[in-house]
Amino acid sequence: MSDAPVLISIEGLSKAYRRGAQQIPVLLDIALQVRAGDFVALMGPSGSGKSTLLNLIAGIDQPTSGRIVIGGVDIATLSEGQLADWRAAHVGFIFQFYNLMPVLTALENVELPLLLTGLSARQRRAHAEAALAMVRLQDRMDHYPNELSGGQQQRVAIARALVSDPSLIVADEPTGDLDRTTGAEVLDLLEQLNRELGKTIVMVTHDPKAAARARRLIHLEKGVLVPDEAATALNERPCSS
Repeated sequence: MSDAPVLISIEGLSKAYRRGAQQIPVLLDIALQVRAGDFVALMGPSGSGKSTLLNLIAGIDQPTSGRIVIGGVDIATLSEGQLADWRAAHVGFIFQFYNLMPVLTALENVELPLLLTGLSARQRRAHAEAALAMVRLQDRMDHYPNELSGGQQQRVAIARALVSDPSLIVADEPTGDLDRTTGAEVLDLLEQLNRELGKTIVMVTHDPKAAARARRLIHLEKGVLVPDEAATALNERPCSS
């Protein structure tokens, strides 16, 4: 992994939100590098800025200052339209509450990101079927979300994240709404995607057992990255979401 190219390079990254006339700082002068093929877990107490950092890396939000270079592109300089195109081409999203469309089948939900591409309907279906087979749900492709268990819905969400073959997968508390056994199955799948397909994964979690599945653990405290030696000590205490 140490000789893999750097996929994400963050320098001087800060984020503040405006509340009336007041600026509320969330992230302060973040510097971080993530290599291609890494599996990173972001941990920290509630309000530490971990979800904000994930959203910035994913191009969902834009920084107040600083650089976020992903695959050679400084996404902090992109317009909203450019960011939307960049996300569609390069990022797969996995959320805590699945974000599936209830009126669409599993297959149709997985196809959704491909509607922004130039693929034909036949090609989109073939890609979606392949993604569902990868998460072992090929026998559930015509089922609606309410006909699936929580774990199956999350696997559909993972298939949707994979279907466009993104260079980066971002996961926000992907096991937070699942029981321990089902959550472990989802983490097994993420590990497999990282190990066998070389997918780069950045995951926010409050669960130390989930974080232990990652190759690298990063802590945030009050909007600041905790140095590795301090993070080791923090691992020994519980961390709330």
